[in-house]
Amino acid sequence: MTTAREIMTRDVTCVGEKESLVAAAQKMAQLNVGSLPICGEDNRLHGMLTDRDIVVKAISQGRNPAEMSAAELAQGKPVTIGADDEAAEILRTMAQYKVRRLPVIDGHQLVGIVAVADVARALPDRPVGDLLDALSE
Repeated sequence: MTTAREIMTRDVTCVGEKESLVAAAQKMAQLNVGSLPICGEDNRLHGMLTDRDIVVKAISQGRNPAEMSAAELAQGKPVTIGADDEAAEILRTMAQYKVRRLPVIDGHQLVGIVAVADVARALPDRPVGDLLDALSE
């Protein structure tokens, strides 16, 4: 069975927990991505930050993104997947938590990201269709 390690995107750029939302947005623009993992000084994953988070939780609230850190938008324990977890677990986790991107962890180290697009390329149509239905609810 296909594992997260086999289908993940390996080149992962983090936004530091102390970096501003402006710096995070600039990284997203430069990398042409809509989300970044938030990593602490301990190199551990502290959350995920999306472009939507910046707009909805900062800008629309009248807060200055240059004065807010990425850590301020990290909420709770991030949903992750193990590097050796199988595709069925990836699908179950994405559907259960209604997330489109899962950070991939090996031990305590962030080693990649699995996105819905990665799953779509790697798996047959039926399980991917079921996942998309679950995410759309």
